[in-house]
Amino acid sequence: MRLSKTFIKTLRDAPKDEQAKNAQLLIRAGYIHKEMAGVYDFLPLGLKVLENIKQIIREELNAIGAEELQMTALQNPEPWKATDRWDAKKMDVWFKTELSAGGELGLAPTHEEPLTNMMRDYISSYRDLPVLAYQFQTKFRNELRAKSGIMRTREFLMKDLYSFSPDEETHKKIYAEVEKAYAKIYERLGIGAETFETFASGGVFAKYSHEYQTLLNVGEDTVYYNKDKSVVLNKEVYNPEVLKDLGASEMTFEETNAAEVGNIFTLKYKYSEPLGLKFGDASGEKRTVFMGSYGIGVSRVMGVIVEKMADEKGLVWPENIAPYKYHIVAMGEKGTEKALEIYKGHEDEILLDDRDARFGEKMKDAELMGMPTRVVISDRTLEAREVEVTDRKTGETKQIAIDKFVASL
Repeated sequence: MRLSKTFIKTLRDAPKDEQAKNAQLLIRAGYIHKEMAGVYDFLPLGLKVLENIKQIIREELNAIGAEELQMTALQNPEPWKATDRWDAKKMDVWFKTELSAGGELGLAPTHEEPLTNMMRDYISSYRDLPVLAYQFQTKFRNELRAKSGIMRTREFLMKDLYSFSPDEETHKKIYAEVEKAYAKIYERLGIGAETFETFASGGVFAKYSHEYQTLLNVGEDTVYYNKDKSVVLNKEVYNPEVLKDLGASEMTFEETNAAEVGNIFTLKYKYSEPLGLKFGDASGEKRTVFMGSYGIGVSRVMGVIVEKMADEKGLVWPENIAPYKYHIVAMGEKGTEKALEIYKGHEDEILLDDRDARFGEKMKDAELMGMPTRVVISDRTLEAREVEVTDRKTGETKQIAIDKFVASL
């Protein structure tokens, strides 16, 4: 991307109506645009980050045999009525719309019902199981008070994976595979060291579920952890009975804030039973499919990464999800000419600032936009046949030969 050719503009000041650091920086740096409270557009740079996060998730889920599909956001009320979740008193996050011909449709807050209903057309025998199906889908939730920037919104991008198994034993094996995949995902996203699988309430489905929480000062959740963080519990299940159940009653726990970045649930027959999702076993007997649900809020994770890694100068992206690896600051006629020469053929790696702007302005924008590596190419550096390379995270700067830099692309 050439900054001289894009409509993206950076802002010197944070929007007055945004309190969350992630939204302030992402708007200032030209990654997102605010439509209204809790609703954001993702501009070209923001979209590239989302796509990079999605690709990491996709690769790890595909590796355990999951299949990607794309479902509709518009929801048929009938499956939701069958599970008793269409009523706003039972599920208070609905956005619903009236059809001109009469009747209602919903805007999906989640997809257990429609996918379970769909699978009735594809699962009929034990030979059809297990199935792992996932999607990246825009969800809609009627949050009473949208806050925390892109970490809590009314419209957001979600990865939801669902498993369909012949029995609980098979489900447990899949559950364990998803746990391993999630650990790899958070590691690749750059937050693995401070993201933990925590015990949470299993509700009506199971004794416990698991949430993935990233330790974060501005996180909305409270978690408790022991010294080596081998046991981490959500506040809702932090009590003597649970500690005894987990064999964690010497242990001294500390309290901290955290942000949820994923969850995994054992659903059992909660949706398959009322929707009639059954299969014939080897003896021909009809049995109900055993289900699990596994979510990651993609746009939410992006906001958490910003909150976790940004500094006083701006965004700091992990290389795996940065929109571009290099931010080249071109200065002077010869410097700009050389930068354009390097840029051609490497457009996917380089954000090129070839604007007619002051050096200080370009440097501040490079820090604000947060690419992993800043490269200055100017008339002065060309005289020494070098470029100035700075690591955005550490601030370490060094001079390297132009030929060596080009060879690294």
